[in-house]
Formats: sequence, C-alpha cells, structure tokens
Amino acid sequence: MPRPLGELEDSVMTRVWKWNRPVTVREVLEDLQQERSIAYTTVMTVLDNLHQKGWVRREAEGRAYRYEAVSTRAAYSAALMNDAWSQSDNPAAALVAFFGMMSEEQRHALRDAMRIVQRPEEDPPDAETPAPPEASEEKGDEKPGEKSAGNATGNAGEKQGGEGPASDRDATGR
Repeated sequence: MPRPLGELEDSVMTRVWKWNRPVTVREVLEDLQQERSIAYTTVMTVLDNLHQKGWVRREAEGRAYRYEAVSTRAAYSAALMNDAWSQSDNPAAALVAFFGMMSEEQRHALRDAMRIVQRPEEDPPDAETPAPPEASEEKGDEKPGEKSAGNATGNAGEKQGGEGPASDRDATGR
C-alpha cells in the first residue's frame, strides 16, 4: 500500500498525472512557479524521491530525465481508500459512515462503478455504462476477494443513500 503523498509530492504528481506524458523537472518547475516560489533543485529532489518510492519511472534524455507516472491518480486514491477501510475494526460501519458523507453525485458514481465491477467478464460493456479509462489497466491489480467487498460496498451505499429495493441488506448483513 502506498503511503499518502506529502503536500509538495502531491502537487508534483498532480502535474505528472495531468499531463499524462513524460515530463521534465523544468516543465514541472515552471508550472509550480505559477502558484508559488520554488527552486529547481527542490522539484528535482521531489521527483527523484517519487522515483525511488516507485511513483514515477524515469528515462534519461541528454543530461536530464523525463518522468512518467507509474499508475493513475484513480489507482492512488483507491489504494488510500482501501488502506483506510482495511484498518477499521468495523469495516461495514466505516463504509456506512463514508457513504453517509457522499454527495448525490458521488453516490451515482458509486452505483455506476458497481455496475462495472459486478458485470460478468464475458459481457462486453454496453454503450450506456462506459468503463472508466483505467479499468483495464487496474483490473490486473485486483486481489482475491475484493469483488465481494465491492459488492457489499454497493449495497451499503445504496441503502445509506436511501435508494434501492427495501429488501437490500445493509453493510452489517441485516
């Protein structure tokens, strides 16, 4: 599980994810300098640290490097959520509380995601429910048992949101 990124690491990774291509220290520096004063060596050190932590890969280009994200922001966010959830002594209650904090838009996104995850692998995605861009890339990272945890998540989310059939079980199985 990746550790959460620090504020400066997150700012740098945000640029790398946004551009979605190999970037140089100079490009990241110039973008960051639009918001704050920062030294070239600071950005270079942060990118080197991110490389050593496995967040970016780098390729030499002349005397410099080009850095590229190893995974997506969505994968990073999902890993953080999974880590927080797995550390709870009552995962079902944690999910119910989390879903209670969601906006209506987030609950709709959750339902769409659950439809994608619950679809049998043989069925191709239909035109009405587009797969997320990183779905095929991240599917191979799935651990055994995650789908069943995801199914409970969807039911709890719908129950917490006050939607879905009354016969749905909540996250505690009731």
